[in-house]
Amino acid sequence: MALAPVDETLTLAVLTRDPYPIYKRMRAETPIVQVPAANRIFLTKAKHTKMVKDDPELYSSDDPVTPMRRAFLAHTLMRKDGEEHRRERMAMQPAFSPKVIKTDWADLYRKIAAEYLDRLPRGETVDLFTDLCGPVAARILAHILGLDEVGDADMQRWSQVLIDGAGNFGFADEPFARSDAANAEMDAVFDNLIARHLAEPNNSAFSVMLNARDPIPRSQIYANIKIAIGGGINEPRDALATIIYGLLTNPDQLEEVKRQDAWADAFEEGVRWVAPIQASSRRATRDLEIDGIDIPEGVTLMTIQASANRDEDLYEDGETFNVFRKKAPHQAFGSGPHHCAGAHISRRTVGEIMLPMLFERFSGMTLDKPEDVVWSGFGFRGPLNLPVKLS
Repeated sequence: MALAPVDETLTLAVLTRDPYPIYKRMRAETPIVQVPAANRIFLTKAKHTKMVKDDPELYSSDDPVTPMRRAFLAHTLMRKDGEEHRRERMAMQPAFSPKVIKTDWADLYRKIAAEYLDRLPRGETVDLFTDLCGPVAARILAHILGLDEVGDADMQRWSQVLIDGAGNFGFADEPFARSDAANAEMDAVFDNLIARHLAEPNNSAFSVMLNARDPIPRSQIYANIKIAIGGGINEPRDALATIIYGLLTNPDQLEEVKRQDAWADAFEEGVRWVAPIQASSRRATRDLEIDGIDIPEGVTLMTIQASANRDEDLYEDGETFNVFRKKAPHQAFGSGPHHCAGAHISRRTVGEIMLPMLFERFSGMTLDKPEDVVWSGFGFRGPLNLPVKLS
């Protein structure tokens, strides 16, 4: 039996700080490797991560050792397969459809983006991560979900607490204590919003699920909203911050993006370069073999899309940000049945609206000290700050 090699030395702290050199080494030396610190077998090559994501029959999303169930206090659709997953996903999908985005949300996106850009002081150095990327993502998501009354600060705090809990692979007590408190807060807010959404049906996710002809259970409606809060802020927030960083540290590319109006290409390259969701878990449903490595039934695999997105088999010099590289499909939004439901929204809000508006408004914007930007995250990754001079 050829079991995956074991990396006993690797820690989650090291991966949180800077995983990319480690993934590059793994792709070259041990593309399938056991990492006891995460209690998982890592898959670092694009061909393996896509294969696993595309086959829920052999590789189930129902991972019994995930911290997600503990963080969300629910068995969420992210950890379900087949008809059960499809029913819960489709319950709120109408709110995210291209048609509803066009009729209900697109103009609102532009209005919100303009309002938040108006708040930024020209000529000063501001932290775009805290002053723009996070708040604008929170406000847009609040409207899509039907949580208009919830403030940006609470939306962002809930999102981060849920993300911290879902990524708490060491099962430390403190992140779960915070997620327990946040769950109680969210449940109370949701309880108070039900009457309005039943009395005034609309195209928000909460209203769509509540007013469905055959609604899913109330507990799963709440879980769905929480999943959207967890992923629907950090993904566009971190994508926007990453792309701004990439463009400001590559001014020649920025000028060419402006000239070609290639904001959509800049978006795709940004999420490829630093995938906001770096890794996902899948459970082997039977004894399997991947490229000569035996995978016993019940073992949890971790597809490292952060690594797959830089795989030398697909990308030349994948470690660098290059908007105009030869095109190849990335896995930043996953693949298969669990392909990110918010991908279209993220492309629209960040790629089509926010980026061109920001660089048109502040055409002389500069990032004077790129070395001051702090990057962090293992399961979810992005910059924690972005000190930019606006002009």
